[in-house]
Amino acid sequence: MEKRITLLPGDGIGPEIVEQAAAVLQRIAVRHGHTFATEVKPAGGAAIDATENPMPDFTVEACLAADAVLLGAVGGPKWDALEGARRPEAGLLRIRKEMGLFANLRPAVLYDTLRGASPLRPDIVSKGMDVLIVRELTGGLYFGKRGNGTGAAGREAFDTETYDEREVRRVARVAFAQARNRRKKVTSVDKANVLASSRLWRDIVTETAADYPDVALEHMYVDNAAMQLVRDPSQFDVILTTNMFGDILSDEASVVTGSIGMLPSASLGETPRGLYEPIHGSAPDIAGQNRANPLATILSAAMMLRDSFALEKEAWEVERAVSRVLARGFRTADIMSPGRKLVGTREMGGLVAAEIGRD
Repeated sequence: MEKRITLLPGDGIGPEIVEQAAAVLQRIAVRHGHTFATEVKPAGGAAIDATENPMPDFTVEACLAADAVLLGAVGGPKWDALEGARRPEAGLLRIRKEMGLFANLRPAVLYDTLRGASPLRPDIVSKGMDVLIVRELTGGLYFGKRGNGTGAAGREAFDTETYDEREVRRVARVAFAQARNRRKKVTSVDKANVLASSRLWRDIVTETAADYPDVALEHMYVDNAAMQLVRDPSQFDVILTTNMFGDILSDEASVVTGSIGMLPSASLGETPRGLYEPIHGSAPDIAGQNRANPLATILSAAMMLRDSFALEKEAWEVERAVSRVLARGFRTADIMSPGRKLVGTREMGGLVAAEIGRD
């Protein structure tokens, strides 16, 4: 198999962690006879410094020409004073739109060897946690009509949540398809007892479920879902939800696992081409110090192998390698605990690459 991958290292620790993930991908390519041609392009603050644009046209063109995109992280204090459209984060919004990405996938897995890092009681995490949150990415409250002004009671502002049938149905299909390859259960999270948009959401998800008779569907209000995530996360398989609710619940799930440095993500659209990135930030305070945790980026690369390239075996090998390295006691600073072996970014990446293919 021959695939083209555009690498967007970005800012802060981005270049360090993308380097390690790219090395793991090349290890997989050599082992299985694939060819992964990579091309590095600027994005975020690095692109602003070079071109005054957080996502220049030539970077967008490279992403659209690739089979998948791997992003490190963008942003940092250096660019905080810039206005909205010129900020590093604006580049992310542009590339998602240009690539037609509407479904954000965030797996939250609690590794056995990291259960002590979870803030939940041992009896709760003893049942494990392997949840995939599928968040609608381009609609809802974040993209609805908004405004502000002055009324009879003083200053006022409004934001509106709008969803249409097409938006809901397409992301629901992603969630059901993912569930088919997991434990065959989808929990759709909404606020249908209050919001009209949620009632439409629930209706369309229920209709879509008829096309997936092998997948169980349950509906849950968002406040209850937030409680259940910390009460018994093992009950969930795939959580499907709106843009705003998904933003909140995915961050909650990341805390339950014990470290945001362990969690990957994928943004997908109608085609196999996706954008893959760790969910953590650019961590400029440790950039260039060989202290960053590359595992979330490496696991994002595993998602790329599975979701964009349909290479299930290769994805599983990467995930197994990560699990084995953790089981051997190696830790970066963010997941370090007494009695474990502290390693840096490069060492952790090298350990994972070396583990691939080992019997």
